[in-house]
Amino acid sequence: MPHLTSTETAGRIEDLYGAPLADLEAHAQDQPPGMLAALLGMHHDLAFAERSIAFHRDRLAQLVHRERQIGTHEVSHVLDCARRLAEAVAVHAIQAKTVLAVLQSLGRVVPPEPSPAPAPTVPASPVPATSAAPSR
Repeated sequence: MPHLTSTETAGRIEDLYGAPLADLEAHAQDQPPGMLAALLGMHHDLAFAERSIAFHRDRLAQLVHRERQIGTHEVSHVLDCARRLAEAVAVHAIQAKTVLAVLQSLGRVVPPEPSPAPAPTVPASPVPATSAAPSR
């Protein structure tokens, strides 16, 4: 199952609701919790996980730079940063899997086409009454 990035998720939410993400976020603030609020929350959590991954990846690269000496004090920082990076990757994977499953289960509701107006009914012309009695 492919994982979505927060940018792809935002695009799918916009497609689903037919409006820019900023407009949807403003709209959701005035509404009771629902599917839109849930999707926006998942998008926010996914974006946060991506920022966390980037931060901890860069920090870990700084800590283990080949020109830098790693002493006993630095080892604890390297391990802590690696642990946080692993946590951010796990959170991202779960968030991406969840939001993908939810988005795949939803479809954009297209308003139904207005049905054509029924053809006007023409009143039937009155049929002359016939009598069962023989005519003279």
